[in-house]
Amino acid sequence: MGQKVNPVGIRLGITRDWTSKWYASTKNFPAYLYTDHVVREFLKKKLVEASVSRIQIERAARKVNITIHTARPGIVIGKKGEDIEKLRGQVSKMMKMPVTDVRINIAEIRKPELDAQLVADGIAQQLERRVMFRRAMKRAVTNTMRIGAGGIKVRVSGRLNGAEISRAEWYHEGRVPLHTLRADLDYGVAEARTTYGVIGVKVWIFKGEIFRPGETAEGEQDAGQAQAATPAPAAG
Repeated sequence: MGQKVNPVGIRLGITRDWTSKWYASTKNFPAYLYTDHVVREFLKKKLVEASVSRIQIERAARKVNITIHTARPGIVIGKKGEDIEKLRGQVSKMMKMPVTDVRINIAEIRKPELDAQLVADGIAQQLERRVMFRRAMKRAVTNTMRIGAGGIKVRVSGRLNGAEISRAEWYHEGRVPLHTLRADLDYGVAEARTTYGVIGVKVWIFKGEIFRPGETAEGEQDAGQAQAATPAPAAG
């Protein structure tokens, strides 16, 4: 009972892709992994105002491609691309690579209301500004469902409203199939650092199911249906 697994981790290779893509020998693996973590933490702290959802890192032939998924690309790029060039220089120093080998791409998130990480960050920021947690949660649920999500679940836990005893509360609308592996499920976690302590925010957003070519919602193959539809030849 109650054995939880990360909804993104369980879907890797099925409906979700890795955020770090590279191959390393046993000797280099820890260094690459640590560098990726440090770079991600640095970029998230640096671009806290830019609504960054996720950062993808690809390494190939001594070159690094970093893709920043953000709802506000103008803040990341800056005037005439000045800010992004500064970032590139800082990241290349951290990775101990020449600036020419580090590329930073910006991917715009068209609908931030459907991105679980951005929704979680939004709720956490509201909690830090002392907005009532129920209002913040309800607003997030309403906005996401209005944009066209299949379902959303929001959970906050900690010393809500400064209560002595910490507790967890959640709101749920639509369907959120955690066990359906083909479900396109987005998951985000954020922390609100309030004067009472840390309040954790978790958001699950269901965006529909992903089918393989030729597969239908009932899980039947179109070919199989077509075969069943053809009448059997008359005997004799």
